[in-house]
Amino acid sequence: MHIFEVLGRIFISFLFLVEAVRKFLDPDMSMMYMSDHGVPEFLFYPSLVFELILPLFLIAGYYTKIVSSLLALFVLTVTFIFHGHHIFTESLQLTIFLKNFAIFGGLLVIIANKPQICSVDYYLKFKKGN
Repeated sequence: MHIFEVLGRIFISFLFLVEAVRKFLDPDMSMMYMSDHGVPEFLFYPSLVFELILPLFLIAGYYTKIVSSLLALFVLTVTFIFHGHHIFTESLQLTIFLKNFAIFGGLLVIIANKPQICSVDYYLKFKKGN
């Protein structure tokens, strides 16, 4: 059922891609939100590139374990910086916090599995004869 693995990578990646587009279309709002949480605004552009490029690699299944690991670290960092406070007092923050942990879990599943047939990683491994 390789199609499920591809769909999983697409669905997880979609969240990051949508967020990158949202940031791109309204950079001032994103920079203000970052600033409100003590995150320097100069990190806006690297995060935008990060949220755009890495999900595309994940969809393609290219360097899947490395990309998934980087995205997992990103999710944990963002979760604690932006949603870690007030999780016990604000229902929405708790929901976002838990959603991010579910994404983290999905990324861990990707990290734990070997490349499947519908990925560049699989093709490169097969091509090398490993």
